[in-house]
Amino acid sequence: MPSYKLKGVDVRFPYDAYDCQLVYMESVIAALQKGQNALLESPTGTGKTLCLLCATLAWRESLAPPDRGRRMSASSQSSDLDPTSSQEANKLPTVIYASRTHSQLQQVIHELKATSYRPKMVALGSREQLCIEKDVQKLRGRAQNNACRTSCKARKCYHHTRVNEYLKKNPELGNEPIDIEDLVRIGRTHGPCPYFLSRELHGSVDMIFVPYNYLIDKENRKSLTGIRWENSVIIFDEAHNLEGVCADAASFDLPTTTLSACISEAGQCVELATLQRSISNNADKSGDPENFALLKALLLELSKKIDDISFDSEELGFTRPGSYIYDFLSELKITWETSTMLTDTIDSAISLLQEDSSAPSGKPKTSTCKLELLRDAFRTIFRGKDSSHATCYRVHVQNSYRRAEDKGLSKGDKKSRTFSWWCFNPGIAMEEFSKLGVRTIVLTSGTLSPLESFAIELKLPFDVRLENPHVIGANQIWVGVVSSGPSGRALNSSYRTRDSPEYKNDLGNTIVNFARIVPDGLLVFFPSYYLLNSCVDSWQTPNQVNGHTLWERICKHKQPVVEPKESALFNQAHEDFLAKVKDSTATGAVFFAVCRGKVSEGLDFADETGRAVIVTGMPFAMKTDPKVRLKRQYLDEEGRRTKTSTRKVLTGEDWYVQQASRAVNQAVGRVIRHKNDYGAIILCDERFAQAGAQSQLSLWLRPHVKLYSKFGDAAFTLTRFFKDKKPQPRTMSKVQQNTSSLPDLPCLNKVHPLQSEPRQSAVTAFIASAVSTVSAVHENVFLERKTIDPLSKIFGASTNEQQPLSVVLAAKRNQQLCSAAIKPANRAFGSRPELVKNAISVSKQRGSDEGTDRVSSPIEACEAGTVGTSAFKTAGNYIQEVKARLTSPEYERFLACMKSFKDGTTKVEDVFTTMSGIFAAPERRYLLERFGCFLPSRYQKNFDEYMSANSGDCKECYSGFPLGSRKRQKP
Repeated sequence: MPSYKLKGVDVRFPYDAYDCQLVYMESVIAALQKGQNALLESPTGTGKTLCLLCATLAWRESLAPPDRGRRMSASSQSSDLDPTSSQEANKLPTVIYASRTHSQLQQVIHELKATSYRPKMVALGSREQLCIEKDVQKLRGRAQNNACRTSCKARKCYHHTRVNEYLKKNPELGNEPIDIEDLVRIGRTHGPCPYFLSRELHGSVDMIFVPYNYLIDKENRKSLTGIRWENSVIIFDEAHNLEGVCADAASFDLPTTTLSACISEAGQCVELATLQRSISNNADKSGDPENFALLKALLLELSKKIDDISFDSEELGFTRPGSYIYDFLSELKITWETSTMLTDTIDSAISLLQEDSSAPSGKPKTSTCKLELLRDAFRTIFRGKDSSHATCYRVHVQNSYRRAEDKGLSKGDKKSRTFSWWCFNPGIAMEEFSKLGVRTIVLTSGTLSPLESFAIELKLPFDVRLENPHVIGANQIWVGVVSSGPSGRALNSSYRTRDSPEYKNDLGNTIVNFARIVPDGLLVFFPSYYLLNSCVDSWQTPNQVNGHTLWERICKHKQPVVEPKESALFNQAHEDFLAKVKDSTATGAVFFAVCRGKVSEGLDFADETGRAVIVTGMPFAMKTDPKVRLKRQYLDEEGRRTKTSTRKVLTGEDWYVQQASRAVNQAVGRVIRHKNDYGAIILCDERFAQAGAQSQLSLWLRPHVKLYSKFGDAAFTLTRFFKDKKPQPRTMSKVQQNTSSLPDLPCLNKVHPLQSEPRQSAVTAFIASAVSTVSAVHENVFLERKTIDPLSKIFGASTNEQQPLSVVLAAKRNQQLCSAAIKPANRAFGSRPELVKNAISVSKQRGSDEGTDRVSSPIEACEAGTVGTSAFKTAGNYIQEVKARLTSPEYERFLACMKSFKDGTTKVEDVFTTMSGIFAAPERRYLLERFGCFLPSRYQKNFDEYMSANSGDCKECYSGFPLGSRKRQKP
């Protein structure tokens, strides 16, 4: 494993590092050594996460005594350390790694497994991800949390009672990287609650993985009791939305409909408390019915007071400075002195409702207790020791209309109000970490530009900043500003022109032409759902002259998918797009989506799934939106108040423009996902030609931007860009990287265009050179391999290690020969399989031929008890590749499916469905196709029929090869 000395720290990296990776790791270490904050941008595909992990853990390891540093990091050996060593380990900083979602954290932990660093770690998650108690896991949100607390308090949860016992017997838990699914598996297998298992661990580990809300939300942060904040490092990955997350965490919205539900719940508490007191004669004041009656009366008065507010105008609503809320509430006798008593009463009401729902006669609550929302709002208002933070807030009240069709009323007859207290200074949340004494805060993402606004908004000094270049070459990226459509009319999606039929028609024709040029997957981003739906409706309207539609012309080149606004429908749309990209009967697919939508956030459209992205306009937020309008006003007022000759300020207009630019950067970041990827970024709005707009793009993009005033010039150069592109190799696994010095050995999922028809001797020479090179490389790989083949475990076959080395190496040569020869041969001879067969027969060293009796697959060989070395070895190599491509949970699912198939508990059709799901991603397609080669011969016809019916037959021919391969005809 390569090692690099950066800033005096030895960093072990799994691969040979690129220059940009070394610069990134050096920046991380510099910030950590000096105890400074860092703002680091590095494009997706540059190995940002791996660099971050290696640099941080190497620095932490360097703080330990020289003779123990390695052991301190490798927590798997912690049981061997003496007490002094354990104390030294406890003095090392705790690393807290935060990302937006659990799935992103799962990927980070997967990257950690690829390093040589083994800090004792734990991943924290919510009960929704971790609860395994049957009744509680059916609930969601606060209702689930409440049910869990009630069950644990009554000692009714079997899994909760098993936690301490399990930890005593397994003190090594966390020494190897474990994610949330690993914790759930432990819980289901051995009994302890995964949620409380992680909670018990978090105070004694070196590294904690958490979602953002565990740190940003003050109440959640209080639950992290075992962390010494003054000796900690916090890393916020995927931090491009962090400012919004911080502001939202410090704000609240209180609709009067929610307030009405709180009044109803307070009334229930009066009845419950009265009933309990009559039964038990309990004099406990916390359950006094009079307290709940006062709470109900107070909330009724609050609701009436909100309804009585007179608006400045219906459009603007009611807006006042943040401090106004204290005057407003003081009229109801809610002040700093009485707020604690009020929240305590609400807590008592919540507990009473929870106890009632968990009683034998009561039904489990499946919805959130609305009083909790009200309590959290009061805690937000009266946090800290004074009201100084109110200067960063605005009070806003506006009307909101419920669906009139619910009760057949007109719009004006069915309205409610929302009382809001909005925070416009996200730095309030980040300042909490400074007060806690956190050593270093690292913010990183693939799209942070422009950086300056982050530093100003979060009110933190970021002394270390980096905007990294990409690892790709200039020939792998095409970036163009297309200012006009095919007719020569300017493309501009601003408010003045976006609704004109001419603009929509020209934009549609632009997309038709680019859909024809761009191969495979195309992403098209609109500034808003309104414009997306408006354009699609227009394009589906028949032309009055010929009756045809622009939509039909788009479909001629790409199968369309439209991003749904409803979150519940998104996964289906995403899967539909991937299936259409892989459809061999079509020329690709186009995904119509929205900036700031789900498609633009965090999804990976690598290789053929995203060869180009079109941005149809600048995604400016609506200026009339109350929150946007007030944010701009707040920044302008703050700028005038604090502006000096030395201090930079962020104006409302600056923020407004930068929010749109950051959304564009997020959208274009969906393509170019690794060092071998290539693609185009097409900016279809004349405003992108302005210097100011280009300066807001990510730094790595700016040198590649070219302006095209004429559509024809853009179409011509884009056509040439894709014509010059040869199919790029897939991202290699570790095993593949070790054999990267081999001659061109094509992957099964790579389709090569027929360039020419070389003579048969050229193929024969290629095969001969491949055989001689493969022999030495595979001998080294074999000698390093010590584990038992997973297929052997499943089917009971003998292991490879029991075979003579010479026999195994011969089988490896034969297998690699086939892999090396099949595609070049097919490419060279096209539809002349007899030449392919003759070329390969030249290279057969052992005189075997098609007429020789042999078992058709490794699985069939295992069943017959006559495992041929060649057949078995192919299965081993296939499993090795599967393991490298899949995550740990996916790999275990693969093995479980195979075992159940062998045991006869799973039908072969169900196996096909499961494998299709596991290998659904485009980069795994070849694994699904190769899976069919390892089925018993009696099932191969079923597999061919399944593949043909569900995803089209494979475009490549397999013929005349040993090792269980079978002939596949071209469709």
